[in-house]
Amino acid sequence: MPDRLHFTDSDEANKLIATDPMALLIGFALDQQVSVQKAFSGPLAIRERLGTLDAGALAEADLEPAFRERPAIHRFPGSMARRVHDLAVHIRDNYDGDAARVWTDAADSAELRANLSALPGFGEMKIKALGAVLAKRFGLAAAQDLVPAHPTLGDVDSPQALQDYQTAKRAHKAQWMKMKAGAA
Repeated sequence: MPDRLHFTDSDEANKLIATDPMALLIGFALDQQVSVQKAFSGPLAIRERLGTLDAGALAEADLEPAFRERPAIHRFPGSMARRVHDLAVHIRDNYDGDAARVWTDAADSAELRANLSALPGFGEMKIKALGAVLAKRFGLAAAQDLVPAHPTLGDVDSPQALQDYQTAKRAHKAQWMKMKAGAA
């Protein structure tokens, strides 16, 4: 298990997402239409504002005020507060509040994929990205079959690697948009 993931500019946030499975899941839930750094700084901001990342406590809380407090945790505070709430409810109800069980309870990659796809807001891209992080950063054997051929956050092992990943992702997206425009 790594002592930190290099997804933000904050060493405290990087340690939190590496050592608290709920923080890691929340970071992935928030990783949409904001930078990686903003998304994965979110769990620390939530913990600072609410005092906890406990799934049961988050499931019972009204998260929207914490998400809207300046600076906002996400550019879409209302919908992302609901997404994190729904994630917390899912973890509380299906895993007795233990977020790590999403992967530790999975006997194989098919079960891990099913567990991840059942998480609110986790589509194929997030399943592959989280699978890559679990396989490459945490050494989870059941996640190996989820790792895609292209670079993901699972390849990020330093601040420089994060910059390289984001540069490659922007170039890939620009190429994809160019191809999409040509096909239209």
